[in-house]
Amino acid sequence: MESTTVTTDSGSFAVRIDGPESRHTVLLLPDAGQGADVFDAVCERLHNSDLRTVVPESLDGLNPDDVFAMLDHLALPWVHLAGAGAGAELAWAVASGRFGRFASLVVVDRGHPVVPMVDGTVRDASAPIAEVPTTIVVGDPTRMPEADASMRYVTGEFRVVDLGGIDDVPARAAAEFASAIALRTGSW
Repeated sequence: MESTTVTTDSGSFAVRIDGPESRHTVLLLPDAGQGADVFDAVCERLHNSDLRTVVPESLDGLNPDDVFAMLDHLALPWVHLAGAGAGAELAWAVASGRFGRFASLVVVDRGHPVVPMVDGTVRDASAPIAEVPTTIVVGDPTRMPEADASMRYVTGEFRVVDLGGIDDVPARAAAEFASAIALRTGSW
C-alpha cells in the first residue's frame, strides 16, 4: 500500500492508494469518525477485481473542493466514487451536477441530498441532479423510501440494493458493498 499526503486549500490529507495498476480507480469515502481501515475488506475484494483504490485516512475537514483537488493532485481525472455515512453525503455533493468526472456512484444508506431523510430533513434543497450511474446500498430499512425517491434525481442508470437490516455496511457486508462497486465498473 502506498500512502501519500495531499495538500489542498483546506489543509493536508493523508491518502491510501492500493491495488493493481488499472484503468479503473475507486475513491472510497469513509463515514465521519471512521478511518480508512473500515474499507480494508472492501478494498481487498476490489483489488481482486483488478480495481485500484484511493481512500482518505479520515473525512475530517474534507470538503467537495478538496476532493477535486485531491483527484487532480493524484492525476485521476475520472474515477468511480463510493461512500458510507458522511462519506456518502460528500460523494453525492461532489457527483451531483458534475457530468464527466465520475464514472459511477455507490453510496450506503443515503439518498440524493434533495430527498428528505427519515426525520424529514433535506440536506440540500438546491442540489443538482447526479448525471452518473448510481447504486444506493440500503442496510438500514428505514432508509429505503429515501433511496427509492432518489431515482428521479439521477439521470444515469439507477439501482437500489436492499441488504435487509445490516448496520455498518462497509464492515459487516464488505462483499456486498464491493460487489455493488465492481458491478458499476463494468460496461454491461
